[in-house]
Amino acid sequence: MTDIPKRDPAGSRPANQRGAARLAAVQALYQMDVGRTTLEDTLAQFGAFHLGREIEGEQYLPADADFFRQIVRGVTKQQLNIDPAIDKALAEDWPMERVDATLRAILRAAAFELLHRQDIPPRVVITEYVDVARAFFEDDATGMVNGALDSIARTAGADLGDKA
Repeated sequence: MTDIPKRDPAGSRPANQRGAARLAAVQALYQMDVGRTTLEDTLAQFGAFHLGREIEGEQYLPADADFFRQIVRGVTKQQLNIDPAIDKALAEDWPMERVDATLRAILRAAAFELLHRQDIPPRVVITEYVDVARAFFEDDATGMVNGALDSIARTAGADLGDKA
């Protein structure tokens, strides 16, 4: 018997395990920021209870657990380089400290990928994290995430494939 990949809610494509890992990484980074939990405790908790499991009646998509750990560990290790890049990409009168904790987690995870994962196309990273932002926010936050990540990618020298 073969496993049939689960479909996304729109039914248009197999569930994106890296996308699910990104969402879980944002949740873990948020938990570490707000709850002050350690990296190892957070990784253990997410590995045991969150990745691809049902919680309070909600079925979480199967996630690429290794990719999840790479993001969370990478953000933790590179945060002293990531935060200034994010701060520079934000509006001058809106420093990183004023950004909502969920948005901080989204920006940190995405900035890690943009700055330290050259094997992933920047447009993919930006699109995925804008989608993550949409899962949490209905307002202008997604536009802010898109603009900040675009700025970080350009500063890092990424070719975003703009048409002239």
